[in-house]
Amino acid sequence: MPESEPKPTPAVLEKIREVVLPSPVLGLDVDPEGRTLYAGGHDGALVLIPVEPGTPERVSRHTSYCSGVRRIPGTPWVVTGGYDGRLCWTDVDSRSLVREVRAHEFWSWDLAVSGDGRWIASVTGRYEAGGYRYEPAPGREPGVRVFDAATGALHRSWEHVPPVQSVAISPDGRFVAAGNLMGEVRVWDREADTLASSWRDDGLTSWGVIKSHHFLGGIFSMMFSPDGKDLYVCGMGPMVDPMAGNGVQRWQRFDWRSGKRLDQTHDGESGQGLMEALAFHPDGSRFAMAGRLFQGTWNLALFDVATGRNLHAVDAKHRITGLKFSADGSRLFLSKARGQEKPKDGRWKESGLVEIYAVRE
Repeated sequence: MPESEPKPTPAVLEKIREVVLPSPVLGLDVDPEGRTLYAGGHDGALVLIPVEPGTPERVSRHTSYCSGVRRIPGTPWVVTGGYDGRLCWTDVDSRSLVREVRAHEFWSWDLAVSGDGRWIASVTGRYEAGGYRYEPAPGREPGVRVFDAATGALHRSWEHVPPVQSVAISPDGRFVAAGNLMGEVRVWDREADTLASSWRDDGLTSWGVIKSHHFLGGIFSMMFSPDGKDLYVCGMGPMVDPMAGNGVQRWQRFDWRSGKRLDQTHDGESGQGLMEALAFHPDGSRFAMAGRLFQGTWNLALFDVATGRNLHAVDAKHRITGLKFSADGSRLFLSKARGQEKPKDGRWKESGLVEIYAVRE
């Protein structure tokens, strides 16, 4: 490493607890005090999980998969999004449903909540062939919608090429970014209701020419840097055979105002697989990326923000769908989905996991 390049802060991840749930977990968040985890998954339920050993509690339910879970800052509310197209506000103190909104005609793929707790963004869209080359057809509804977190009222609607799989809100709450299956990113100025930036990068999408003609991959998770200057995205690098799912485990960093790529997973520091989750450490010096492994040695890793280097990686087994750090950065929480096995004695094996890792300096 050149002398002028800052030395990354070392860190080690160590699993300290595992909670088993009936069905695969797709969404995860944690309360500000780090005492309770909120999880949602295939059975549609919102589950409250004590960080210290205790019994998980189901408090509400979607009629289909619960795909997104976010605590609304400054309130006792958790908002969830589902494949039923609904957003549901649940008061986790009273264990009651506060409101529900039909956000989309199709699925809610992903959710984001602004840091001040005022805005909720949800994205949707289905991939349908628009012509003989299987280019995506226009969306049947706006791909990105923003709602008032206090009232549930629709605030903004924007068009994006479907399906729109990921969304993020800038730290100041002004800008909303969304990424799709084709690696296209659009960023809107929420206050001005204008498109602030857009670009396409082929580093996280593939066009299938073997077995089936279609796009595969895309941007599965995104987040603004803590200072709001950069946008990080993740997914899976291009594949010769998209049906194999063997692209590079990849994150990318962009100057979102220009769309210029600034960095991405370094050569030799990853294997193959689909990355589905990103999270910044509270001190801003590191970020975590995780997902499912096709081939290699890890599906969960910490990276240094200043250099982009892989600091520490582990094979956490099973598909990782969500990541959250505790407020003090001493814990990393994972939501997981393990492969469904055949039923035994007429019962399906529990296939959801929430895991707690210690972050050792």
